[in-house]
Amino acid sequence: MIRLLKWLLGGSALATGGLAAFSWWTARKVEAALPPKGRFLDVAGSQLHYVDTGKGPPILLIHGLGGQLLNFAGAGLQSLGDDHRVIALDRPGSGYSRRPFLASAALGAQAATVAGFIRALGLGRPLIVGHSLGGALALTLALNHPDCVGGLALLAPLTSVQDRVPVPFRRLVLRSRLLRMLVAWTVATPMAIRNRDEVMHTVFGPDAVPGEFPTVNGGMLALRPAAFFSASTDLTAVNQDMPGLVARFGSIKVPVGILFGTADRVLDYDANGTALKEVLPALDLELVEGAGHMIPVTAPERTLAFIRRMAEQVTSAG
Repeated sequence: MIRLLKWLLGGSALATGGLAAFSWWTARKVEAALPPKGRFLDVAGSQLHYVDTGKGPPILLIHGLGGQLLNFAGAGLQSLGDDHRVIALDRPGSGYSRRPFLASAALGAQAATVAGFIRALGLGRPLIVGHSLGGALALTLALNHPDCVGGLALLAPLTSVQDRVPVPFRRLVLRSRLLRMLVAWTVATPMAIRNRDEVMHTVFGPDAVPGEFPTVNGGMLALRPAAFFSASTDLTAVNQDMPGLVARFGSIKVPVGILFGTADRVLDYDANGTALKEVLPALDLELVEGAGHMIPVTAPERTLAFIRRMAEQVTSAG
């Protein structure tokens, strides 16, 4: 019996080591193919990775859960740099940005870090473009750090408390940091590879997944253990601040716009878009008929026109 127990423990350790080695190898291959594109700035203990291009009124792009700044790499969006200073940011812990292991991922904590980033770069009050969870972060910035926000252009944003997690993301709900780290460095990467089609079907559907998404838009970066750990940390923390934020949305004074797909399979456009207009009557709400959640990738021209319209509102309000 003792011999059998030793054999089982040895086999388990060997399997764990093999999964960790595979995860490490995959991460190195992905990072070699998609290295950092921009600069790094230390803010409040986090090392933030960002790309800063163009000249003119500033626009800050903030991606969603499990994403990174390359989610905004659509051909149409690149023209924003012709007449604006455009800064695309990897949120704390996401992409190539690093967040301390024990740091809070609550929206208020992330907003404080991003506000420090805005002040450090001297951006004044930029237009904040936030996609999905990045939309919730943009709203938090407007509430907690109004001196850092000139307006909000929200793309399929999270604006309500979520009672249920979409099925493909339920694997991310791990409350223990240590368990999260263990899963990240063992089964997360092979599971991400195995479940890729299912997850993409939900995140993009009913739109097709662009063939260049893994490379041009950085989709492959989600295969790294660090990406799983960060996404799980963000997801488990999102409702810490959300109820209090929702109660304050009516106090936002800057121009706010929302672009939402009516067939979004991740966030309901009615609960997270139409409902906000009841609180903010001046909200500029535009619906994209039949579009899914990843409109910065699948509808770059529509997204570009929306961002430009909101940028004009910020200029007029300023």
